[in-house]
Amino acid sequence: MIIDITGLPPERIVFEPSPLAELGVALHALAEPGHHPGLHGWATATSAALKPDLADRLHEANFLWTTSFSDVFMPYAGIRGGDGRTGATLADELDLLDRLDEDRFVTAALEFTCSEQYAIGGPVRTERALELAANRGPKQLDFTRRLLADPAGVRAWLRRLFEDCDRAFFADTWRRVAPALAADARHKTELLRRKGLPETLRAVSPAVTLGLSEDGGAQQRIEVDKLANGRTTAADPAVGAGVTFVPSSFGWPHLMVLHAPGWRPVVHYPVGAPELPGPASVELLQLRMDALAHPMRMRMCRQLARAAYTTGELAETYGITPPEVSRHLAVLKKASLVTTRRRGRYVLHQLDVAAVARIGSDFLETVLR
Repeated sequence: MIIDITGLPPERIVFEPSPLAELGVALHALAEPGHHPGLHGWATATSAALKPDLADRLHEANFLWTTSFSDVFMPYAGIRGGDGRTGATLADELDLLDRLDEDRFVTAALEFTCSEQYAIGGPVRTERALELAANRGPKQLDFTRRLLADPAGVRAWLRRLFEDCDRAFFADTWRRVAPALAADARHKTELLRRKGLPETLRAVSPAVTLGLSEDGGAQQRIEVDKLANGRTTAADPAVGAGVTFVPSSFGWPHLMVLHAPGWRPVVHYPVGAPELPGPASVELLQLRMDALAHPMRMRMCRQLARAAYTTGELAETYGITPPEVSRHLAVLKKASLVTTRRRGRYVLHQLDVAAVARIGSDFLETVLR
């Protein structure tokens, strides 16, 4: 995921909390508790306390925060002529949602049916949106029909839904998490001023880096290591040229990038993640899974997990030549799955058990990132 920031002044890169975006990921955590093991207690207690009417309405609209994370939760990024800044309160951001152009509101609300259109923009294709909504269920189809027929009515319905969520549980939740999010935003702002953008991006996430264009040119860009592909620019003055970084207490393991054409780019990043090693890059995860897909390397890992072995010992064990063993070991080493040490004139190889144990969580984090 690439955000072109060539020529962008540092003051155009801002870190700010967003109550509406945090409400969105809180609703996601309620709908998908398996994505957020650290929030099981909160999700269980909150779900149990919901009144039936509110629970039914949340179920009716939950594809806005499960199938995708709709851009309706970041309206400040899409207001033409706006400055791209978040609101201080949920009410402020709901007012920004009311100001969003009708076509942008409809497109953002229909992301779950128009994902292939997201990166290129353009008007909603009504027949295709209805077809994809029907594939997802009767509630999605009904919502899509209502949205296409009466966008203003659906926008008002959503605002009431979010206000009811605020009264039911989110106001207390936001009071609890907002100070830490504000402190994180202040810290990143100060880090950007004192240390510069590369170090600030590393503090956001190991998956976020500063890069240059592939041809070695002067284009400067923020790169977010995700399975999804996309690119956008931070230079559109129509929506307040710049990039907004929004910290989230509920977001982990998701790292989301708003990159719709004509919208201000937003990087929605988690804070307070579990104390685990940094996320593996997509490339490293692919190397590890490819390395373990070969049956001989799988068998060798069984041996290497138990003790350290030389190339000759592995060749004798599996009835293959030492050069064949070396080729398999080279693949495992490139994937950082095997460690090597020298003892006298012997070179010993052993499986990095901790790295292998991380593959499952790395895979889950990567596909959810």
